[in-house]
Amino acid sequence: MTQENDNLLKAAPALVRMAATAWVRGLLWSAELVQEALGMKETEDVPVDKPPQQRDDTSAAALRARGEELLRLSADVNYEEDSHPAYARILDVMAPDEARILRLLCERGAQPAVDVRTGGPLGVGVVATELVAPGLNMLGAEAGCRHLDRVPAYLNNLFRLGLIWFSREQVGDHLRYQVLEAQPEVVAALDEAGRGARTIRRSIHLTPFGLDFCSLCIPPTTGEFEALRQSVRDDSPPSGDPGPGADAGRTVAGRRGVEEPR
Repeated sequence: MTQENDNLLKAAPALVRMAATAWVRGLLWSAELVQEALGMKETEDVPVDKPPQQRDDTSAAALRARGEELLRLSADVNYEEDSHPAYARILDVMAPDEARILRLLCERGAQPAVDVRTGGPLGVGVVATELVAPGLNMLGAEAGCRHLDRVPAYLNNLFRLGLIWFSREQVGDHLRYQVLEAQPEVVAALDEAGRGARTIRRSIHLTPFGLDFCSLCIPPTTGEFEALRQSVRDDSPPSGDPGPGADAGRTVAGRRGVEEPR
């Protein structure tokens, strides 16, 4: 009997280790079961997003119902709209400098722009010329934009939103083109185009949609804005002599301007 007791005492540490190991494994196994159960519940509670074509708000029936609702409202004499529903979304995708450009166009009307093209050989009736620099303008400087290098992108975005358009017609005052054509970037583009290079005079306007948008969403000029424009004018060189040190604030907005649709 004593021999058996001695053997049990010697084996006790090993038995304790085995029991402890079994207990830990059981605890881990139970925890995994609980975690799996919770994961299944969370998966069941989270709705699965349907593909766009299966969503109710973009289905053909839903779109037709929205169209019918618009027609119903248009016939309702008691229904009034404060503004076009697109105006809020337009403001969300506009840069601050773009608001300044719109305000300039709203207050001072169409602005001049020029394309610079190469010249063709003399004596040829129909001459194919190459566009060297499209849509050069002074909108960024005149509007007081912070990022003059981004003006071409600003104008492209405003055109995409339907707020401005690029016309082949000229503005009424031809002296404004002389000021623009004397700017260093226009002069450099003419030099690059070589002998016979010429400018094609264009203009940039607000669309009727853009004019309505500005009248509702763009506040009128502040004193700070007018002072900034005046300082740009005071620092600019005479129109006939741009000079090598012409103020960068008066130069056109980038060599790659905005070329109007043809």
